[in-house]
Amino acid sequence: MSSSGSHGAEGSSNTNIPIIDYHHQQQQQQTSPVTLSRYESQKRRDWNTFGQYLKNQRPPVPLSQCNCNHVLDFLRYLDQFGKTKVHLQGCMFYGQPEPPAPCTCPLRQAWGSLDALIGRLRAAYEENGGSPETNPFASGSIRVYLREVRECQAKARGIPYKKKKKTTKGNNIEESSNSSIHFS
Repeated sequence: MSSSGSHGAEGSSNTNIPIIDYHHQQQQQQTSPVTLSRYESQKRRDWNTFGQYLKNQRPPVPLSQCNCNHVLDFLRYLDQFGKTKVHLQGCMFYGQPEPPAPCTCPLRQAWGSLDALIGRLRAAYEENGGSPETNPFASGSIRVYLREVRECQAKARGIPYKKKKKTTKGNNIEESSNSSIHFS
Protein backbone atom coordinates (compact mmCIF):
# COMPACT_ATOMS: atom_id res chain seq x y z
CA MET A 1 0.00 0.00 0.00
CA SER A 2 1.11 3.56 -0.50
CA SER A 3 0.14 5.05 2.85
CA SER A 4 3.37 6.98 3.26
CA GLY A 5 3.35 8.27 -0.32
CA SER A 6 -0.22 9.51 -0.35
CA HIS A 7 0.03 11.31 2.98
CA GLY A 8 3.49 12.79 2.56
CA ALA A 9 2.34 15.60 0.27
CA GLU A 10 -0.65 16.41 2.47
CA GLY A 11 1.27 16.80 5.72
CA SER A 12 1.58 20.58 5.72
CA SER A 13 -1.99 21.30 4.58
CA ASN A 14 -3.63 19.30 7.38
CA THR A 15 -3.08 22.03 9.97
CA ASN A 16 -6.10 23.99 8.66
CA ILE A 17 -8.51 21.07 9.05
CA PRO A 18 -10.14 20.68 12.49
CA ILE A 19 -9.15 17.18 13.57
CA ILE A 20 -9.54 15.38 16.89
CA ASP A 21 -6.22 15.46 18.74
CA TYR A 22 -5.52 11.73 18.64
CA HIS A 23 -6.28 11.63 14.91
CA HIS A 24 -3.94 14.59 14.32
CA GLN A 25 -1.13 12.83 16.19
CA GLN A 26 -1.50 9.82 13.95
CA GLN A 27 -1.66 12.00 10.83
CA GLN A 28 1.69 13.49 11.82
CA GLN A 29 3.12 10.01 12.32
CA GLN A 30 1.92 8.97 8.86
CA THR A 31 4.00 11.67 7.20
CA SER A 32 7.23 10.01 8.29
CA PRO A 33 8.96 7.94 5.60
CA VAL A 34 9.25 4.93 7.95
CA THR A 35 7.28 1.89 6.79
CA LEU A 36 5.04 0.60 9.56
CA SER A 37 4.91 -3.03 10.56
CA ARG A 38 1.70 -4.95 9.95
CA TYR A 39 0.92 -4.73 13.67
CA GLU A 40 1.46 -0.96 13.78
CA SER A 41 -0.69 -0.48 10.68
CA GLN A 42 -3.48 -2.58 12.18
CA LYS A 43 -3.19 -0.73 15.48
CA ARG A 44 -3.47 2.63 13.71
CA ARG A 45 -6.42 1.46 11.61
CA ASP A 46 -8.19 0.04 14.69
CA TRP A 47 -7.55 3.24 16.65
CA ASN A 48 -8.95 5.37 13.84
CA THR A 49 -11.99 3.09 13.51
CA PHE A 50 -12.69 3.31 17.24
CA GLY A 51 -12.28 7.10 17.15
CA GLN A 52 -14.74 7.28 14.25
CA TYR A 53 -17.16 5.04 16.14
CA LEU A 54 -17.07 7.41 19.14
CA LYS A 55 -17.49 10.40 16.86
CA ASN A 56 -20.57 8.83 15.23
CA GLN A 57 -22.34 8.27 18.54
CA ARG A 58 -25.27 10.57 19.30
CA PRO A 59 -24.13 12.65 21.04
CA PRO A 60 -20.47 12.20 20.01
CA VAL A 61 -18.25 10.84 22.77
CA PRO A 62 -14.90 12.58 23.34
CA LEU A 63 -12.07 10.13 23.90
CA SER A 64 -11.48 11.67 27.33
CA GLN A 65 -14.99 10.53 28.36
CA CYS A 66 -14.77 7.07 26.83
CA ASN A 67 -15.26 4.22 29.30
CA CYS A 68 -15.49 0.44 29.22
CA ASN A 69 -19.21 0.58 28.31
CA HIS A 70 -18.32 2.37 25.07
CA VAL A 71 -15.72 -0.31 24.36
CA LEU A 72 -18.25 -3.09 25.03
CA ASP A 73 -20.77 -1.39 22.73
CA PHE A 74 -18.06 -1.14 20.06
CA LEU A 75 -17.27 -4.86 20.33
CA ARG A 76 -20.98 -5.72 20.01
CA TYR A 77 -21.28 -3.34 17.06
CA LEU A 78 -18.42 -5.17 15.31
CA ASP A 79 -20.32 -8.47 15.50
CA GLN A 80 -22.41 -7.46 12.49
CA PHE A 81 -19.24 -7.64 10.38
CA GLY A 82 -18.15 -11.04 11.74
CA LYS A 83 -17.47 -14.11 9.64
CA THR A 84 -17.58 -16.79 12.34
CA LYS A 85 -20.75 -18.88 12.57
CA VAL A 86 -21.80 -19.14 16.22
CA HIS A 87 -24.57 -21.69 16.67
CA LEU A 88 -27.35 -20.82 19.09
CA GLN A 89 -28.35 -23.32 21.80
CA GLY A 90 -31.57 -24.23 19.94
CA CYS A 91 -29.74 -24.98 16.71
CA MET A 92 -29.51 -28.64 15.70
CA PHE A 93 -25.80 -28.08 14.98
CA TYR A 94 -25.00 -26.55 18.38
CA GLY A 95 -21.87 -28.21 19.72
CA GLN A 96 -20.78 -29.67 16.38
CA PRO A 97 -17.37 -28.49 15.17
CA GLU A 98 -18.19 -29.23 11.51
CA PRO A 99 -21.94 -29.06 10.84
CA PRO A 100 -23.06 -30.99 7.75
CA ALA A 101 -25.45 -28.33 6.44
CA PRO A 102 -26.03 -24.56 6.60
CA CYS A 103 -28.17 -22.96 9.29
CA THR A 104 -29.54 -19.53 10.14
CA CYS A 105 -27.34 -18.91 13.19
CA PRO A 106 -25.61 -15.52 13.26
CA LEU A 107 -22.13 -14.65 12.10
CA ARG A 108 -20.04 -13.01 14.78
CA GLN A 109 -16.54 -11.74 15.35
CA ALA A 110 -14.25 -14.58 16.41
CA TRP A 111 -12.98 -14.44 19.97
CA GLY A 112 -9.35 -14.41 18.84
CA SER A 113 -9.98 -11.39 16.61
CA LEU A 114 -11.63 -9.47 19.45
CA ASP A 115 -8.86 -10.42 21.85
CA ALA A 116 -6.18 -9.17 19.44
CA LEU A 117 -8.19 -6.00 18.71
CA ILE A 118 -8.44 -5.14 22.40
CA GLY A 119 -4.69 -5.67 22.78
CA ARG A 120 -3.95 -3.26 19.94
CA LEU A 121 -6.45 -0.66 21.18
CA ARG A 122 -5.10 -0.92 24.71
CA ALA A 123 -1.60 -0.15 23.44
CA ALA A 124 -2.83 2.62 21.12
CA TYR A 125 -4.74 4.31 23.95
CA GLU A 126 -1.59 4.66 26.04
CA GLU A 127 0.59 5.60 23.04
CA ASN A 128 -1.83 8.45 22.31
CA GLY A 129 -1.56 9.97 25.77
CA GLY A 130 -4.03 7.91 27.77
CA SER A 131 -3.14 6.87 31.28
CA PRO A 132 -2.78 3.14 32.04
CA GLU A 133 -4.93 3.70 35.14
CA THR A 134 -7.86 5.02 33.07
CA ASN A 135 -7.44 2.75 30.04
CA PRO A 136 -10.98 1.54 29.21
CA PHE A 137 -9.55 -1.33 27.12
CA ALA A 138 -7.80 -2.73 30.21
CA SER A 139 -10.98 -2.82 32.29
CA GLY A 140 -12.02 -5.97 34.13
CA SER A 141 -15.40 -5.88 32.40
CA ILE A 142 -13.63 -6.20 29.03
CA ARG A 143 -11.74 -9.27 30.27
CA VAL A 144 -15.02 -10.79 31.50
CA TYR A 145 -16.73 -10.08 28.17
CA LEU A 146 -13.88 -11.67 26.19
CA ARG A 147 -13.90 -14.73 28.47
CA GLU A 148 -17.67 -15.13 27.98
CA VAL A 149 -17.32 -14.80 24.19
CA ARG A 150 -14.52 -17.39 24.17
CA GLU A 151 -16.53 -19.87 26.26
CA CYS A 152 -19.74 -19.32 24.29
CA GLN A 153 -18.01 -19.83 20.96
CA ALA A 154 -16.15 -22.90 22.19
CA LYS A 155 -19.41 -24.52 23.40
CA ALA A 156 -21.24 -23.60 20.20
CA ARG A 157 -18.53 -25.34 18.17
CA GLY A 158 -18.27 -28.31 20.52
CA ILE A 159 -14.64 -27.55 21.23
CA PRO A 160 -13.93 -27.14 24.93
CA TYR A 161 -11.44 -24.44 25.78
CA LYS A 162 -8.79 -25.95 28.01
CA LYS A 163 -6.31 -23.64 29.57
CA LYS A 164 -2.80 -25.05 29.34
CA LYS A 165 -0.81 -24.91 32.51
CA LYS A 166 2.37 -22.90 32.48
CA THR A 167 5.38 -25.18 32.60
CA THR A 168 8.95 -24.12 32.83
CA LYS A 169 11.53 -26.15 30.94
CA GLY A 170 14.59 -23.99 30.83
CA ASN A 171 13.29 -20.84 29.16
CA ASN A 172 10.23 -22.41 27.46
CA ILE A 173 6.91 -21.34 28.89
CA GLU A 174 3.65 -22.63 27.46
CA GLU A 175 0.73 -20.24 27.70
CA SER A 176 -3.00 -20.73 27.26
CA SER A 177 -3.40 -18.61 24.16
CA ASN A 178 -1.57 -16.74 21.46
CA SER A 179 -3.03 -13.49 22.79
CA SER A 180 -0.87 -10.46 23.16
CA ILE A 181 -3.00 -9.03 25.98
CA HIS A 182 -1.33 -9.00 29.36
CA PHE A 183 -3.34 -7.09 31.93
CA SER A 184 -1.50 -5.85 34.94
